[in-house]
Amino acid sequence: MTTRLPKGWKNPTLDRYDGTSDPDEHINAYVAQLSIYTTDTHVYCKVFPASLRGVALSWFTQLPPKSIDSFENLKIKPHNLTPIVLVNVRQERGESLRTFMDRFGQVALNIRGLLPEVAMVYLTTALRSGPFADSLATQPAASMDELRQRAAQYMHVEDLREFKAHARADQGHGK
Repeated sequence: MTTRLPKGWKNPTLDRYDGTSDPDEHINAYVAQLSIYTTDTHVYCKVFPASLRGVALSWFTQLPPKSIDSFENLKIKPHNLTPIVLVNVRQERGESLRTFMDRFGQVALNIRGLLPEVAMVYLTTALRSGPFADSLATQPAASMDELRQRAAQYMHVEDLREFKAHARADQGHGK
């Protein structure tokens, strides 16, 4: 952390890694970008956290202190996420239930040994207020399968509403 950045340093322009795609691909892109400016692996280590966001950043910040002593060690470090990263997965304002469920599912798939009951707790607390969240509050799902089935019904309603809104907008433009 005491390593100085090279003169004229500019942070890489690659997308920040959020834990939902291949971590090795991110590291390869990261190294390719940084190698334009330096080959000093101390710089690679210092700047690496700035290339992360969301659950990937949570994973990184939860590593035990001094558990990574080199960039080579970081590259081979198992990228196993723990269930606690789900705390940071929230349904965003304006995000459809379908998009949120897909995003949540992608992160959950990367957590080895995730118990369905644990996933259900995190998922239900991550939902924005709305009809689906209300239905789960009044009648909790008995299983993850039931939760998915009920979510599918609400997704269908959202899709239908969006279709109707687009149809009305198209009719308005046709007048």
